[in-house]
Amino acid sequence: MSILSSLPDPAFILTRSGRYAAIFGGRDLRHYHDSSGLVGRSISEVVKEEKAKWFIAEIEKALESSGLQIVEYELSGSDINGAGDGPSHSLWFEGRIQALDFQVEGESAVVWVASNITDKNEIQQELRQLSETDALTGLYNRRKLIETLDRRLEIFRLEESQTSVLVFDLDNFKQLNDEMGHQAGDAALVEIARLCRQVLRQNDVIARFGGDEFVVVMPSTHRRDALEIAERLRARVPIVLRETLHRDATISGGVSEFDRPDCFSSDILKRADEGLYLSKRAGRNRVSAL
Repeated sequence: MSILSSLPDPAFILTRSGRYAAIFGGRDLRHYHDSSGLVGRSISEVVKEEKAKWFIAEIEKALESSGLQIVEYELSGSDINGAGDGPSHSLWFEGRIQALDFQVEGESAVVWVASNITDKNEIQQELRQLSETDALTGLYNRRKLIETLDRRLEIFRLEESQTSVLVFDLDNFKQLNDEMGHQAGDAALVEIARLCRQVLRQNDVIARFGGDEFVVVMPSTHRRDALEIAERLRARVPIVLRETLHRDATISGGVSEFDRPDCFSSDILKRADEGLYLSKRAGRNRVSAL
């Protein structure tokens, strides 16, 4: 018993009805509070109803299965009834659940070992963000863009929920770099990224596709509405770049939406890109829809 009590992670003996029959371990005080007071109480007393139902369902799954069940779950102060001095931020746990081959207090029961994986999750999220983010602008990169478009194409096929795409770049970007230096060019790209976050909608996915080319994925948006949004952005760019860089600069773009024959996400990008070059040929500082 003393060996079990010294375990760094807590091991809960939980009955089918969700009662804490016993608790061992949890001595790593960096991650856990003293939970001995839970013995004899039910999960529904300790956590809010929705979360309690989830715990009970996972116990039932483990009882029905002969193997080890592994789940990841989040707990925050708002999940706990009468949370006192607990952490204000959410904690993530890995639960390892195994049915016991004997009854406890007249009920089937499981042992549930809870390991705090908050630090590991934070590192994983940071690594994921780095892999999806453009270093200069902080926008999504090409990899994340293609992943988003692939997902939206699948939704379009299944639910007929339309998605539109805007492709745009900075007019005469090479001239800007040649005359004012690459630092000025980088500053212009950063300003455009900041402006995109202001002008575009919260659910729009904004990515730097490469060089001075940007792509905006607009979920649940038809081409005509996307064109209006793109025009608002196009009108704001010269004003902002004049204020910040003291330089006249404009953007040109192309807009398109998914079409039934599209087999790949690259199909919509290709049409939007053709719209961009149509805008260039027509004199720049405009957005064309295809």
